[in-house]
Amino acid sequence: MSWQPDGWLDGVDWLPSPNFGERPAGEPVSLVVIHNISLPPDEFGGAWVEDFFLNRLDPTVNRYFSTIFKLQVSAHFYVRRDGRVVQFVGCDQRAWHAGQSCWCERDNCNDYSVGIELEGSDTQPFTAEQYAALWGVLDALRARYPIAAIAGHCHIAPGRKTDPGPYFDWPALKTRYPDVDLPAEITA
Repeated sequence: MSWQPDGWLDGVDWLPSPNFGERPAGEPVSLVVIHNISLPPDEFGGAWVEDFFLNRLDPTVNRYFSTIFKLQVSAHFYVRRDGRVVQFVGCDQRAWHAGQSCWCERDNCNDYSVGIELEGSDTQPFTAEQYAALWGVLDALRARYPIAAIAGHCHIAPGRKTDPGPYFDWPALKTRYPDVDLPAEITA
C-alpha cells in the first residue's frame, strides 16, 4: 500500500466525508483507535455506515437512525466484514471519531489519532478478512506515522464507550505489534 497527499491510502475505496478538520500544528499522529460499528445495531451489510459518515443517513428507514442522523461523525477507515476497506478522511486530517476522550493523560484524542471502525458489534467476533485488512492498514500507518500506541474506543472513553468489544483479538494485535503501547489491561 502506498500513500497519496494528505494521507489518503492507495488500494482502498475513498468516500470523502465532510466531517473532518485540521490537526493542531505540529501534532504528530501517534495513536490508533479501534472501534466497532453496525447500523442498525448488530446488523451487517448495506451502506448505512457509509451514509452515516457522509451525512446522508435517512432517518425514516429505521427508528434508531432517527436518533443519530443529525450527528456529524467520521472515521479515517471502515473495515467491512468481507475485508473491504473504505477511507473517509485523509490521515493528515482530524476525523471526528473519538469524541470526549483521553489517552495517557492527553485529552482530545482526535487531534493525534487515526480512527479505524470495524463493521461489527460487542456481541459477535470479527472476521478473518477484517483482521487481514486491519493488519495491512496498521502496517501502512506505521510506515507513514510515528504510531506509538493502539487503543480501543473503550480505553480512551471509559464508561462512555465499549467498543471494539470483548471479541476483539487483542492478543493477536499484541503479538503482531510487540513494540506498540497497548492499554494496561491488554499487556497485563
